[in-house]
Amino acid sequence: MTSPDIQRRLGATPQQRGSLSGNTCPDIFELTDGSFAVVGTDCTSALDHKLPADAGRGDHERIVVISRETLIRAKIDIPDD
Repeated sequence: MTSPDIQRRLGATPQQRGSLSGNTCPDIFELTDGSFAVVGTDCTSALDHKLPADAGRGDHERIVVISRETLIRAKIDIPDD
């Protein structure tokens, strides 16, 4: 099974959001298979025990935090369907 490719960025580039280097900024990408990839800070150990009772996380999954600005600026590019 091959992994999908990155099709496009959703929202503004890190530089447009004020990053001087663009090397350590959160990002959201749409993949060629229709799923999404998120680059953010791994906060699994800090947030795992705080998940609601009806939420779960597999061993292969991580809780990733992105800035509010990153998601709000990506909203315009997120498809409705």
